Amino acid sequence: VLIKMSFYSVPKEAIVSAAAVGAVFAVGLYIGKHASSPFSGTDIFKSHVGAKNNPLMKYVLDHSMREHPALKKLRLKTLEDRLNFIMVACEESQLIANLTRLIQAKKAIEIGVYTGYNALNFALALPEDGRVVACDICEDYANIGRPFWKEAGVEHKIDLRIQPALRTLDELLAAGEAESYDIAFIDADKKNYDEYYEKCLLLIRKGGIIAIDNVLWSGKVVNPAEGDVDTLCIDRLNKKIHKDVRVNVSMLTVGDGLTLAFKL
Repeated sequence: VLIKMSFYSVPKEAIVSAAAVGAVFAVGLYIGKHASSPFSGTDIFKSHVGAKNNPLMKYVLDHSMREHPALKKLRLKTLEDRLNFIMVACEESQLIANLTRLIQAKKAIEIGVYTGYNALNFALALPEDGRVVACDICEDYANIGRPFWKEAGVEHKIDLRIQPALRTLDELLAAGEAESYDIAFIDADKKNYDEYYEKCLLLIRKGGIIAIDNVLWSGKVVNPAEGDVDTLCIDRLNKKIHKDVRVNVSMLTVGDGLTLAFKL
C-alpha cells in the first residue's frame, strides 16, 4: 500500500495498523491451507462466522483486539440477531478505525450500517468535531446501536441518513462536499457497489481511503455463477479497481475480503 509521507506523522497508529494487516493476512493464509474446502460456508475469514472456531483466529483476536466496552456490548447484542453474519468482522472494523486515526480523518462515510457497530468504531476514532455520515434504509436495526453510541459518548458524531445511499451521496455532492471526506466504508447492496465506489471517489480527498467489504464474497468471486448478480457485480468491481489508475490498492483476506483503495 502506498500512502503519502504526511500520513506517517502518527507513528503509533501506523505501527498498529501495519500489525493488524499482517495479522489478518496470516489468518487468511492459515485458513486457505487448512480448511477442507476454502469456499465452504459463508464469510470464510470472519471471526464470528466461518473462522469462528479457528485456533489461529482466536490467537489473533486474543492478542490484538482492543474493543471499547460499548463496542463489545453492541457486538454481543448483534450476535443475538439471526442476520448477525452480515455484521462487519470486529478485526476488520478495528483495522478501519486504525486507518481512520492514521490519516487523521475528520469526515467519514459509511454505506450500510446494520446495527451500527462500525459506525460506532468510526465515531470513536474521529476527533470531537468529526462526523460519520451513516447511510442505510432500515432504521430498526440502526436503533439497536443507538444506546451504545450514546453510552460511548459519540452519538453526536453519527449522522444517520435513512434513505437510499445513492440519494445521500448525491445530496452531499450537491451540497458542495466533493473531496472533503477522508475515508469511506462500502458494505451494502452489491449491485450498486460500482456506483457507490464512483461517488465516493468524488467525495473523498486525495490521500483518502475507500474501504470496500465483501470483495471475496465467500469465495464465489473465483468462479461466478451465471445469473449470480451480486457475485458478478463484486467481481467486475474488483477487476475494475485493480486497473484503476486513480487509486493505489490492496485487497486483504480479512473478514469476507476487504479492498483498500487509496485515492491518488
